[in-house]
Amino acid sequence: MDVAVVLVENGADLELPGGSIGIPLENAIGYGCWHVARLLVSRGAKVDKLWHAAALGKLERIEQLLTERPAPPGVLSQAFWHACSGGQRRAAESLLARGAELNWVPDYAEGTPLDAARSLDTRHENVVNWLRERGARSAKLAD
Repeated sequence: MDVAVVLVENGADLELPGGSIGIPLENAIGYGCWHVARLLVSRGAKVDKLWHAAALGKLERIEQLLTERPAPPGVLSQAFWHACSGGQRRAAESLLARGAELNWVPDYAEGTPLDAARSLDTRHENVVNWLRERGARSAKLAD
């Protein structure tokens, strides 16, 4: 997050293509960097795709995008998966009600929307890895 702030404050192109997933917002969402994704949007990054809006829980933008162009089932399911990944229940509810597939698995990730909702975001994963490197253990049996 600190690096992203410095880059954005020094004029980084928020729509620059070519990241491992695509533009900076797509990379932030795709890698679960939720604070960075919100920073990018707050600084002007465009939320032009349904899966972007869903992952960030932008209900009004979801409605706008679906009004502009009805989405086929695969696009709804992709957006639903990302809403679950981003912990955006209202967005997920809306997309499921519109026909998203409950157990859709993207070809670029592993797992269903339930699996995506259970995964750690990068900030939490960073702390978990740091704790494990120092010998921290879990009280749960299956760790």
